[in-house]
Amino acid sequence: MKAITTLALCASSALGTLFAAGSASAVEIEYWQYIFDARITAMDTLIANFEAANPGITVKQSTFPYADYRTKVAAAIPAGQGPDVVQLFYGWLNDYVAADLIQPLPTDVFPVERIEAEFFPMVQAMKIDGNYMALPTAVRSLALFYNTKLFAEAGITAPPATLDEMVSIAEKLTKKDGAGNITVEGITTGMTAQDHQWLREVLFRQFGVVPYTDDYRTVTYNTPEGAEALAFYTSLEQTLGVTSSTFMDEPQAAFKAGRAGMHIDGSFRIGALKDTRGLEWGVAELPAGPDGTQSNYASYWVNAITSKATGEKYDAAVKFMDYITSDEAMQVWLETVGELPAKPSAALTPENIADPVYGPFIKGLGYAHATIFADETGQRQVLVDAVSRIFLENQSPADALAIAAAAEQALLDAYYAK
Repeated sequence: MKAITTLALCASSALGTLFAAGSASAVEIEYWQYIFDARITAMDTLIANFEAANPGITVKQSTFPYADYRTKVAAAIPAGQGPDVVQLFYGWLNDYVAADLIQPLPTDVFPVERIEAEFFPMVQAMKIDGNYMALPTAVRSLALFYNTKLFAEAGITAPPATLDEMVSIAEKLTKKDGAGNITVEGITTGMTAQDHQWLREVLFRQFGVVPYTDDYRTVTYNTPEGAEALAFYTSLEQTLGVTSSTFMDEPQAAFKAGRAGMHIDGSFRIGALKDTRGLEWGVAELPAGPDGTQSNYASYWVNAITSKATGEKYDAAVKFMDYITSDEAMQVWLETVGELPAKPSAALTPENIADPVYGPFIKGLGYAHATIFADETGQRQVLVDAVSRIFLENQSPADALAIAAAAEQALLDAYYAK
């Protein structure tokens, strides 16, 4: 990290020098993202590096609670206020474009051919009508975090390689009080965390069904195999009793508190776990399915230039975008947040692949799927509701899944009919 920062402080691009010399006064641009401590720290570092190399530009970072973030962005930009560069979840792209909140990246600085040669293919979901609207600094995959102290106490020497092994280990790790209430979960669960992604792009595929057609416009998971995958997921709580979706409110909270043996989450969780005093943990690739199938879910947050940015602010925003999507910036983000570089050149280094923490996530990128959402919030909710109907209304997995599939297909049809 120190070497990267020193390099950035010592280097000054020729373009930055020309910009500073040609400006009558300093230009300030604003960057927005939601509140997540490690991400804020990483962006503070990148802003300091950028400003040192570009003395004519100041970048102001503003952050907001996740629950309020999209509303704040949607209200500010049309009023000519708010960010010049904004961070958004890749699944929100269609909404941001439809609302005219962002503008295409300039092809002279971000040529389409270079983007597609340098970035992981999943970023092609950011291309609309031949133009890239946004680009990530980092990408994310899922992996299995496990509590090494609890494993050792239970005599478990290695993390699970398969779903069957995961269940067996979870049963050994689960602890309950005299009334049968869980005090230590074998594995966390929570559909509003990352489990809806685990179900959609991992478990469905591992039980033998592809969740959508290749263009992601048609739901295909409403099959006996899909119902079997959903039944497996809900059985962890309903039948096996190795988890409780309401335990300590959030699954990551249980794991951080040392009250869960295993936890499936994204690489963005690394930074927070590293800062958790007394927690002893490791990382493994997601367990393989019944027939050995490996699958993963990849996602990413992107940065975009807003429609508010014009003139000198636009020029400065383009330069800032160019820096925060560089290999150097990606390595800073990896070391601070734990999210993986969006370019193979930065991610797939021997050091990163061999790293016991980053390595399982990077390996997971090789067989990961990035869902192309029409309505990310709505599509998430249909799977959350399916599990709720099983738990609260005693619906069968097959019936719950059929309702979910119909609801999600209606969302897709409505979007693509526009």
